[in-house]
Amino acid sequence: MKRNWMLRVATVGLVSGLLIWTEAQGQAGTKAQSGDVARGKALFVRNCAGCHGPQGGGDGYRLLGPDPANLTSPSTTKKSDADLLKTIHDGKPNMPAWKVLLSEEQSRDVLVYVRTLAK
Repeated sequence: MKRNWMLRVATVGLVSGLLIWTEAQGQAGTKAQSGDVARGKALFVRNCAGCHGPQGGGDGYRLLGPDPANLTSPSTTKKSDADLLKTIHDGKPNMPAWKVLLSEEQSRDVLVYVRTLAK
């Protein structure tokens, strides 16, 4: 009897600890995923709007090669944050790699702003 009771207490303690740890990780992850829309807009206007257009519709400058992405299209809005951050970071054939000019925080700010364009 005493052994079963101790096993239950240990199990409850372990599960509780895991839940608290998971919640703390989730909050840290949420905070890391956030960005500043106003800073993102300013960075977008300065660095991205020339090609992607002022509203992100892909109607900016046309270069040789693929047209700039329409950032308001369903195909773009369905992409994960990680995929879009990778594109911002590494670039595309006609898009520069912004990792040399933008910090991780700035890239996340741009992403948060881009997510508002389709709304």
